[in-house]
Amino acid sequence: MALPAIETCDATDLVRCLEAGTLSPVEAVEDALRRIDTSNAALGAFATVDPDGARRAAGDAARRRAAGRPLSRIDGLPVSIKDLTDMQGVPTRKGSRITSDAPATTDAPLTAHLRAAGAVIIGKTATPEFGWKGVTDNPLSGICRNPWDSALTPGGSSGGAAVAAVLGMGWLHQGSDAGGSIRIPCAFCGLAGLKPTFGRVPQWPPSAMGPLSHLGPMARSIRDCALMMQVISRPDIRDPTLSPPDASDWTDMQSAGVAGRRIAVWREAGEVPLHPEIDAALSCAAAALKTAGAEVIEASPDTRDARAIFDVLWQAGAASIVARVPRAEREWMDPGLLAEAEMGSALDAVAHVEAEQARLAFASRMAAFQADHDFILSPAVPIPAFAAGHDVPRGTSLRKWPDWTPFTYPFNLTQQPVASVPWGTTRDGRHVGLQIAGRRHADREVLAAAAVMEAAAPQKTWPEREGTAHAEGRP
Repeated sequence: MALPAIETCDATDLVRCLEAGTLSPVEAVEDALRRIDTSNAALGAFATVDPDGARRAAGDAARRRAAGRPLSRIDGLPVSIKDLTDMQGVPTRKGSRITSDAPATTDAPLTAHLRAAGAVIIGKTATPEFGWKGVTDNPLSGICRNPWDSALTPGGSSGGAAVAAVLGMGWLHQGSDAGGSIRIPCAFCGLAGLKPTFGRVPQWPPSAMGPLSHLGPMARSIRDCALMMQVISRPDIRDPTLSPPDASDWTDMQSAGVAGRRIAVWREAGEVPLHPEIDAALSCAAAALKTAGAEVIEASPDTRDARAIFDVLWQAGAASIVARVPRAEREWMDPGLLAEAEMGSALDAVAHVEAEQARLAFASRMAAFQADHDFILSPAVPIPAFAAGHDVPRGTSLRKWPDWTPFTYPFNLTQQPVASVPWGTTRDGRHVGLQIAGRRHADREVLAAAAVMEAAAPQKTWPEREGTAHAEGRP
């Protein structure tokens, strides 16, 4: 019988092979490094690769597994972190020519949690400069491209992580999301992801985008996202905003579901018309949830002031980034980021305080809406992926990336959990992503609902690459 290629697995499958001893951490890491060697130059998924460190860590993990003493289920599994997050011994360049190339002296909490679990961090994935926009290109390394069609953008700002996940350049990937930066690339690349409740995953140093920024998993499946959350949601005293600790098993979703739950279907937001094939996918997902026992109704939250609030907070965050950069060096930065910073610099302290007050009022209004609805189902993005190297689709009147992301940033304002679920492709082969949001701290329930959607979604295959290892005896 032919052995299944690693490329057909998700992380959970691979973990089972590591546990069974049919695949070693060394083989898994070498396979990921081969994939990076094959495709990274063309697609720009990784900003930095640490092959020597990855091989050492894989060898250590192999010895622990052989001795029957793995540190966790993901011991020996190849993973990546985004190049906004510190990794000791590797620079945090943030996609910028003005950042230092000196190695970070300590691990961020998320990185430390992955290491403590025995995960093998193979490198840092690409981001736009300081993660400021919803596509992935930057002045330091250029354009990151969609793995399904290199003419298209993978989205952003966690675009590098999305490319890596699709091509098997590692199996669990950290994204960050301050306006949609996990969900946008998941939608454009056909992946699963979770923007957890703010404070569920510790973050240090804090993001310039403050209360908008969330860290979370990106992977090939919802169960993989749960597997990663089991590790990265652990507390760290450096982050004072943490949610209460939760020691239960993230991967146990057997008894959960959507039966008896009330789900609002949200179809219209912003000025961009919903692509008809994405609208049809949304209807299919709603029908699947209804079949699974949910009460599904058409209802939209009131988000009319969300963009104005988001713009002020985003521009203020951009201004705080650029304010630290000497004027002589700003010419090396992304002009779009500089334009946002200029608008943020024109804001006074009162405007910023008023925006934060408005954010809290908006969050309260959304909580009232969700008191009557367990979940909100919507598109992640109303359009499919467009040409790489552009912030907005060419030939449109759109000016800024939030113009085409009206379903994502409202949930950053409210800080509630949202899962991204792939739902097939358009007729021309571009991926469709839907999202399902829940009440604050209902992260597990959101993952369980997303798993119901995932089970009903159109089946997919993954890109094949020559010379890959095989997961012998895959469970």
